[in-house]
Amino acid sequence: MSSSGVDDPRLRKQLGASLFRQRWPWIGGDLQTLRDTLRPVDLPIDQGTPIQIPVPALPSGAAEAGELLAYLDKPLQQVGASSASPKALVVLLHGLGGSSRREGLRRLGLGLQRSGYAVMRVNLRGADPGRHLAGGTYAAECNSDLLPVLERARALALQLAGATSAESSIPLYGAGISLGGTMLLNACLETSGVLDRLFCASSPLDLAICSASIERPRNRIYQRWLLQRLVRQTLEDPWGASDREKQMLTKKSLSIRSFDAAVTAPRWGYASVEDYYAGASPMPRLVNPSRQLPPTLILQAFDDPWVPAASAIQLKKELARDTCSLPIKVLITARGGHNGFHGPGDNLDKGCWSDRLAITWFEQAFKSSMN
Repeated sequence: MSSSGVDDPRLRKQLGASLFRQRWPWIGGDLQTLRDTLRPVDLPIDQGTPIQIPVPALPSGAAEAGELLAYLDKPLQQVGASSASPKALVVLLHGLGGSSRREGLRRLGLGLQRSGYAVMRVNLRGADPGRHLAGGTYAAECNSDLLPVLERARALALQLAGATSAESSIPLYGAGISLGGTMLLNACLETSGVLDRLFCASSPLDLAICSASIERPRNRIYQRWLLQRLVRQTLEDPWGASDREKQMLTKKSLSIRSFDAAVTAPRWGYASVEDYYAGASPMPRLVNPSRQLPPTLILQAFDDPWVPAASAIQLKKELARDTCSLPIKVLITARGGHNGFHGPGDNLDKGCWSDRLAITWFEQAFKSSMN
């Protein structure tokens, strides 16, 4: 695969971002990807306020209406700082097999809180700790679940601002890690105005390509790790799994693709796994959207072992055409792995390089609104 489009000094300058450099010993895409798993950090006690958000039944009828569990984290008050309204409310969405408790999501949230933002960490259908509130599992396009969440978040933004009208509310931003970014992109592609700004890190743009990538022999351990989480989420469904699903989930030959064929696609009303991958991939619609998209920054590492950079490179080329005026920016780094981006100077207070990039992306909008 050509590395054309990797690094973009002009865009980095616009974003106020330094060149990403790896931190020893996390050298290479795999160690960057695994760092949070191999060396977890002691995070502060989770003090988020729980919020339950009603969602409808799955389109296929495989699960009834229920609720998703989110946590609201208000800005961390700095000594001597005023208690003004948050700069914005940021909806954080986890990736495949994740939850609101995952280190990467919480670390980004803490960084945003320290920078004056309120954060809403969402647990998707099937994710702990909200597993008992809704049956079924989530998908890369789960707008029937996600749009009610964003509607509730918009109301919370109004409440946090102490405002009575949308004109005086604080903005609503979104940040998605891996598949979480894909879901937020799909929500924005379906409904205009659901977010005011968006950041996506290591997010699949073409699901078929990503499924094939994770099934490569060199990614066998990754696939096994993901499947263990997905199978557990499915079998722990308090509303149960079908006999057909249980039979498929116990097969030794189970893969991400066969899981999606047996569970994800039929539960979300798709005729086949091919139909699901085509319908839930943002890439074809990003270059010719039928809705007004929010300003969006997509971050992708060239050495990501899970999500091939080819789609991001192609999108960057499409966006560079003179006739294209979409508010999307694509930053491709040479290194960083899958949602890694662990560089010199990282710590729990500062976050990792991608955390700081996300905060800078949101800060640019805040500062612009103050001028």
